[in-house]
Amino acid sequence: MQFSRRRFLNQVGAAGGSAAVYQMALALGLMSGDARAAGRTTPGATPAAGLVPQLKGARRSVVMLGGGLSSLMAAYELERAGYDCTVLEAGHRIGGRNLTLRSGDLVDEMGHQQRCNFDDDPNLYMNAGPARIPVHHYYLVNYCRHLGVQLETFTNVNYNAWVQDPNAFGGKPVRFRQYITDARGFIAELSAKAINTSDLDAEFSTEDLERIIAFLRSYGDLDTDLLYRGSNRGGYQQPGVLAPTAGMLEHGHVHERLDFSEILKSDFWQYRMYFGDGEDQAAPLLQPVGGMDRIVDAFVASIRSPMLTHAQVKSIRLKEEGVSVVYQHKGRHREIQADYALNCIPKHLLVGIDNNFPSEYTTALRSIGRGRMFKIGIQMKERFWENENIYGGISWTNQNIEQIWYPPHNVHGRKGVMLGAYTWNPANAEFFARMNPEERFAEAVRQGANVHPDYARYAETAVSVPWHRMNHIMGCTAMWTEETRRQYFTYLQTPLNDRHFMMGDQISYHPGWQEGAFSSAHHSLSELGKRVSAELGGAA
Repeated sequence: MQFSRRRFLNQVGAAGGSAAVYQMALALGLMSGDARAAGRTTPGATPAAGLVPQLKGARRSVVMLGGGLSSLMAAYELERAGYDCTVLEAGHRIGGRNLTLRSGDLVDEMGHQQRCNFDDDPNLYMNAGPARIPVHHYYLVNYCRHLGVQLETFTNVNYNAWVQDPNAFGGKPVRFRQYITDARGFIAELSAKAINTSDLDAEFSTEDLERIIAFLRSYGDLDTDLLYRGSNRGGYQQPGVLAPTAGMLEHGHVHERLDFSEILKSDFWQYRMYFGDGEDQAAPLLQPVGGMDRIVDAFVASIRSPMLTHAQVKSIRLKEEGVSVVYQHKGRHREIQADYALNCIPKHLLVGIDNNFPSEYTTALRSIGRGRMFKIGIQMKERFWENENIYGGISWTNQNIEQIWYPPHNVHGRKGVMLGAYTWNPANAEFFARMNPEERFAEAVRQGANVHPDYARYAETAVSVPWHRMNHIMGCTAMWTEETRRQYFTYLQTPLNDRHFMMGDQISYHPGWQEGAFSSAHHSLSELGKRVSAELGGAA
């Protein structure tokens, strides 16, 4: 039988879902970039339009368990197709880990509730959860376009930011650009020397060798003797007396080369040096103007269905023809009957809720670890980093704070909110989580002073978020292993009893990213749509 492109795409869809079909169609040239752009701007169209059948005379009800982004996307699409929807959120706000903190906002941390004491200024906020949007995150970017969420450029990598390691360079910070320039220069020099002393005639022609040497000279800025003696790519030394900008009216003097042994001693080269080359970290990146929760606000403003906060799910029961959910709201237990349930409750919390799930399903949920991440935002009374020619981006340090972020918006404003710590290492998250908020502030400032000596002089107030201590969330990114993915991922993607659908970034290959939540919701809507169509026999 002929293996047609249509058949191939059908099999791709069976394996990877509609998103995989879409990307493969682009790769095969069956859908042009122009056609894709035109589709995005179709009036009323969304990236998930048409996944569920439009209901005409029939009625179908869906309850969303958890008020994260996957529930918001699903509720928005289902409501537009005529479904009765209800969103139940246990916490005090809608949006899940999409959390932007401003003056007066509550941080609902277990044992340490805080109020954000930033000045009441629209430019003073902290994105405590997701903070950047890769431009290739298709669903997220296009829902922003569809809902009118204004986006601006986010600076992720800044070559003027700092690298600081207590174990290298005497603990003193060095510029990102100088570290990376000298590291590449030394490697290029070593490679050039190796090529010149090796017998490579069998593999390379003379012309090939000449080109390789020319490449290495260009890559590492080597001199004619194939030696690395420093480069203006690493920046100039202090400006001369005739002008505040080095190299303008006086000849610029490049920095003395860093000691290569010190470069190797610092572990910055292990992943941070090429951090900005990662699939989801490479420029350009975006952020919503005014805070990441503008996305949540746009969905909430566009959804008419009930969205209840402080509505904690107590029981989930799958039935022959629907789902029964008991939740607590305003001091009373209430029950809601629905045809379907879309569930983005964190898997480690879901296993503690009364349910009649199969034991294997509960085992699968328990098998996935919960991430531990910590952020602290510090309001600075002056944007001192801009005097160091740092506009946005990240400084890296081997201290517990791990990263310092500089706000890319409101350039040359009076004040700014820096991210004084963003920890990926669970041990560092625990280090701060064990402290009270005041102690975290003091410790973050103490460590930040090793990167910026006058740090403490500018710090005014702070707010901190240890995600594994946040009520009704108690974790950050889902921690899958190769074994748990192989054993349980497809199983958890498959609806239980054709009525209960797990979703959220936790049921994706991109846990922690908003695109993972949207992609998971897209998959669940597609599966739900198939079942509704089958039930209604095409007579929706």
